[in-house]
Amino acid sequence: MSNELKLPVPVIIVEDEPLIQIRLKQILFDIGYKPEDLYFAQSKALANKLLSEHSVSFALVDLGLPDGNGIEVIETLKSQNPTIAILVISAWSTEDSILNALASGATGYILKERDDIEVALSIRSVLRGGIPIDPFIAQKILKKFQFNEKTPPIQNKEEIKPQHENDLLSAREHEVLTLVAQGLSNKEIATHISLSRYTVESHIKNIYRKLAVCTRTKAIDTARNLGFLDG
Repeated sequence: MSNELKLPVPVIIVEDEPLIQIRLKQILFDIGYKPEDLYFAQSKALANKLLSEHSVSFALVDLGLPDGNGIEVIETLKSQNPTIAILVISAWSTEDSILNALASGATGYILKERDDIEVALSIRSVLRGGIPIDPFIAQKILKKFQFNEKTPPIQNKEEIKPQHENDLLSAREHEVLTLVAQGLSNKEIATHISLSRYTVESHIKNIYRKLAVCTRTKAIDTARNLGFLDG
Protein backbone atom coordinates (compact mmCIF):
# COMPACT_ATOMS: atom_id res chain seq x y z
CA MET A 1 0.00 0.00 0.00
CA SER A 2 2.80 2.44 0.84
CA ASN A 3 4.15 2.18 -2.73
CA GLU A 4 1.06 4.05 -3.92
CA LEU A 5 2.14 7.15 -2.06
CA LYS A 6 5.05 9.49 -2.02
CA LEU A 7 5.81 9.81 1.66
CA PRO A 8 7.19 13.27 2.54
CA VAL A 9 9.65 13.13 5.41
CA PRO A 10 10.20 13.99 8.13
CA VAL A 11 6.79 14.31 9.74
CA ILE A 12 5.98 16.29 12.88
CA ILE A 13 3.09 15.14 15.06
CA VAL A 14 1.98 17.87 17.47
CA GLU A 15 -0.14 16.07 20.06
CA ASP A 16 0.02 16.09 23.85
CA GLU A 17 -1.98 12.94 24.61
CA PRO A 18 0.24 9.83 24.83
CA LEU A 19 -2.52 7.44 23.72
CA ILE A 20 -3.28 9.52 20.64
CA GLN A 21 0.45 9.73 19.88
CA ILE A 22 0.64 5.93 19.94
CA ARG A 23 -2.44 5.70 17.75
CA LEU A 24 -1.10 8.13 15.13
CA LYS A 25 2.33 6.49 15.19
CA GLN A 26 0.78 3.11 14.34
CA ILE A 27 -1.36 4.61 11.57
CA LEU A 28 1.72 6.25 10.03
CA PHE A 29 3.68 2.98 10.33
CA ASP A 30 0.86 1.17 8.52
CA ILE A 31 1.02 3.74 5.73
CA GLY A 32 4.73 3.13 5.32
CA TYR A 33 6.56 5.56 7.57
CA LYS A 34 9.50 4.48 9.75
CA PRO A 35 10.29 5.53 13.35
CA GLU A 36 13.16 7.75 12.24
CA ASP A 37 10.77 9.68 9.97
CA LEU A 38 8.66 10.95 12.87
CA TYR A 39 9.11 13.82 15.32
CA PHE A 40 6.69 14.15 18.23
CA ALA A 41 5.92 17.39 20.09
CA GLN A 42 3.69 17.44 23.18
CA SER A 43 3.44 21.22 23.33
CA LYS A 44 3.68 24.37 21.23
CA ALA A 45 7.07 25.15 22.80
CA LEU A 46 8.51 21.76 21.90
CA ALA A 47 7.06 22.02 18.39
CA ASN A 48 8.75 25.38 17.90
CA LYS A 49 12.04 23.94 19.18
CA LEU A 50 11.86 20.99 16.75
CA LEU A 51 10.94 23.29 13.88
CA SER A 52 13.92 25.50 14.64
CA GLU A 53 16.19 22.46 14.36
CA HIS A 54 14.58 20.49 11.53
CA SER A 55 12.81 21.13 8.24
CA VAL A 56 9.66 19.01 8.11
CA SER A 57 7.62 18.04 5.06
CA PHE A 58 4.30 16.98 6.56
CA ALA A 59 2.47 17.74 9.80
CA LEU A 60 -0.35 16.35 11.94
CA VAL A 61 -1.49 19.01 14.40
CA ASP A 62 -3.88 19.06 17.34
CA LEU A 63 -5.39 22.44 18.26
CA GLY A 64 -5.69 21.94 22.02
CA LEU A 65 -2.18 22.13 23.46
CA PRO A 66 -1.18 22.65 27.09
CA ASP A 67 0.67 25.90 26.37
CA GLY A 68 -1.36 27.40 23.56
CA ASN A 69 -3.17 26.36 20.43
CA GLY A 70 -2.17 24.57 17.27
CA ILE A 71 -3.11 27.54 15.08
CA GLU A 72 0.19 29.18 15.99
CA VAL A 73 2.05 25.97 15.09
CA ILE A 74 0.27 25.92 11.72
CA GLU A 75 1.34 29.51 11.09
CA THR A 76 4.94 28.68 11.94
CA LEU A 77 4.89 25.66 9.64
CA LYS A 78 3.47 27.69 6.75
CA SER A 79 5.98 30.50 7.27
CA GLN A 80 8.83 28.00 7.01
CA ASN A 81 7.35 26.04 4.11
CA PRO A 82 4.32 27.58 2.33
CA THR A 83 3.64 24.34 0.44
CA ILE A 84 3.68 21.98 3.44
CA ALA A 85 0.64 19.73 3.91
CA ILE A 86 -0.94 20.03 7.37
CA LEU A 87 -3.74 17.82 8.65
CA VAL A 88 -5.51 18.97 11.80
CA ILE A 89 -6.64 16.05 13.99
CA SER A 90 -8.57 17.57 16.86
CA ALA A 91 -11.49 17.11 19.22
CA TRP A 92 -12.46 20.75 18.68
CA SER A 93 -15.45 21.12 16.34
CA THR A 94 -16.53 24.75 16.82
CA GLU A 95 -16.83 26.91 13.71
CA ASP A 96 -14.20 29.36 14.94
CA SER A 97 -11.66 26.58 15.46
CA ILE A 98 -12.32 25.05 12.05
CA LEU A 99 -12.33 28.26 10.05
CA ASN A 100 -9.27 29.69 11.79
CA ALA A 101 -7.31 26.48 11.19
CA LEU A 102 -8.20 26.42 7.51
CA ALA A 103 -7.55 30.15 7.13
CA SER A 104 -4.13 29.73 8.76
CA GLY A 105 -3.11 27.13 6.20
CA ALA A 106 -4.36 23.72 7.32
CA THR A 107 -4.82 21.38 4.37
CA GLY A 108 -7.54 19.29 6.02
CA TYR A 109 -9.41 18.81 9.28
CA ILE A 110 -10.66 15.59 10.89
CA LEU A 111 -12.06 14.88 14.33
CA LYS A 112 -10.23 12.61 16.78
CA GLU A 113 -13.36 10.56 17.34
CA ARG A 114 -13.09 9.05 13.85
CA ASP A 115 -11.77 5.50 13.72
CA ASP A 116 -8.29 4.58 12.55
CA ILE A 117 -9.42 3.75 9.01
CA GLU A 118 -10.98 7.18 8.56
CA VAL A 119 -7.90 8.94 9.96
CA ALA A 120 -5.64 6.88 7.68
CA LEU A 121 -7.82 7.72 4.66
CA SER A 122 -7.57 11.43 5.50
CA ILE A 123 -3.78 11.21 5.77
CA ARG A 124 -3.59 9.36 2.46
CA SER A 125 -5.84 11.99 0.89
CA VAL A 126 -3.54 14.79 2.02
CA LEU A 127 -0.49 12.93 0.71
CA ARG A 128 -2.20 12.62 -2.67
CA GLY A 129 -2.92 16.33 -2.79
CA GLY A 130 -6.47 16.18 -1.47
CA ILE A 131 -8.21 18.41 1.06
CA PRO A 132 -10.03 16.07 3.47
CA ILE A 133 -12.69 17.65 5.66
CA ASP A 134 -14.47 15.67 8.36
CA PRO A 135 -18.10 15.00 7.27
CA PHE A 136 -19.45 16.55 10.48
CA ILE A 137 -17.41 19.69 9.85
CA ALA A 138 -18.42 19.82 6.18
CA GLN A 139 -22.08 19.71 7.20
CA LYS A 140 -21.59 22.61 9.61
CA ILE A 141 -19.86 24.69 6.94
CA LEU A 142 -22.53 23.92 4.34
CA LYS A 143 -25.31 24.85 6.77
CA LYS A 144 -23.53 28.12 7.43
CA PHE A 145 -23.54 28.92 3.71
CA GLN A 146 -27.19 27.97 3.42
CA PHE A 147 -28.16 30.65 5.93
CA ASN A 148 -25.61 33.31 4.95
CA GLU A 149 -24.87 34.76 1.56
CA LYS A 150 -21.32 35.51 2.61
CA THR A 151 -18.76 33.36 4.39
CA PRO A 152 -18.73 34.16 8.13
CA PRO A 153 -15.84 36.45 9.06
CA ILE A 154 -12.74 34.89 10.57
CA GLN A 155 -12.23 36.16 14.09
CA ASN A 156 -8.96 36.96 15.76
CA LYS A 157 -6.92 33.84 16.39
CA GLU A 158 -7.02 34.50 20.12
CA GLU A 159 -10.80 33.98 19.96
CA ILE A 160 -10.68 30.30 19.20
CA LYS A 161 -12.79 29.31 22.21
CA PRO A 162 -16.57 29.27 21.70
CA GLN A 163 -18.33 32.56 22.38
CA HIS A 164 -21.39 31.04 24.01
CA GLU A 165 -21.46 28.83 27.08
CA ASN A 166 -23.72 26.31 25.38
CA ASP A 167 -21.08 25.84 22.67
CA LEU A 168 -18.31 25.09 25.17
CA LEU A 169 -18.66 21.31 24.79
CA SER A 170 -19.08 19.54 21.48
CA ALA A 171 -22.07 17.25 21.00
CA ARG A 172 -19.84 14.19 21.49
CA GLU A 173 -18.25 15.64 24.64
CA HIS A 174 -21.71 16.36 26.05
CA GLU A 175 -22.73 12.78 25.30
CA VAL A 176 -19.62 11.42 27.03
CA LEU A 177 -20.11 13.72 30.02
CA THR A 178 -23.74 12.61 30.34
CA LEU A 179 -22.60 8.99 30.53
CA VAL A 180 -19.90 9.91 33.04
CA ALA A 181 -22.62 11.49 35.18
CA GLN A 182 -24.53 8.21 34.97
CA GLY A 183 -21.57 6.46 36.59
CA LEU A 184 -20.25 4.59 33.55
CA SER A 185 -16.53 3.78 33.33
CA ASN A 186 -14.46 4.77 30.31
CA LYS A 187 -14.63 1.21 29.02
CA GLU A 188 -18.41 1.12 29.44
CA ILE A 189 -18.79 4.48 27.70
CA ALA A 190 -16.63 3.28 24.80
CA THR A 191 -18.82 0.22 24.37
CA HIS A 192 -22.04 2.21 24.72
CA ILE A 193 -21.24 4.73 21.96
CA SER A 194 -19.00 2.49 19.81
CA LEU A 195 -15.75 4.37 20.29
CA SER A 196 -12.32 3.16 21.36
CA ARG A 197 -11.41 3.66 25.01
CA TYR A 198 -8.54 6.01 24.18
CA THR A 199 -10.91 8.21 22.16
CA VAL A 200 -13.23 8.38 25.18
CA GLU A 201 -10.26 9.25 27.38
CA SER A 202 -9.33 11.98 24.92
CA HIS A 203 -12.84 13.44 25.12
CA ILE A 204 -12.77 13.35 28.92
CA LYS A 205 -9.43 15.11 29.01
CA ASN A 206 -10.82 17.83 26.74
CA ILE A 207 -13.89 18.13 28.97
CA TYR A 208 -11.63 18.60 32.01
CA ARG A 209 -9.64 21.26 30.19
CA LYS A 210 -12.70 23.16 29.00
CA LEU A 211 -14.39 23.06 32.40
CA ALA A 212 -11.11 23.78 34.25
CA VAL A 213 -11.44 20.72 36.50
CA CYS A 214 -9.34 17.64 37.22
CA THR A 215 -11.78 14.98 38.42
CA ARG A 216 -14.97 13.34 37.19
CA THR A 217 -16.91 14.59 40.24
CA LYS A 218 -15.84 18.19 39.68
CA ALA A 219 -16.62 17.91 35.97
CA ILE A 220 -20.16 16.74 36.76
CA ASP A 221 -20.72 19.45 39.39
CA THR A 222 -19.38 22.20 37.15
CA ALA A 223 -21.40 21.01 34.18
CA ARG A 224 -24.58 21.00 36.28
CA ASN A 225 -23.86 24.51 37.55
CA LEU A 226 -23.43 25.67 33.95
CA GLY A 227 -26.66 23.98 32.92
CA PHE A 228 -25.02 21.34 30.72
CA LEU A 229 -26.49 18.48 32.76
CA ASP A 230 -29.87 18.04 34.39
CA GLY A 231 -30.13 17.69 38.13
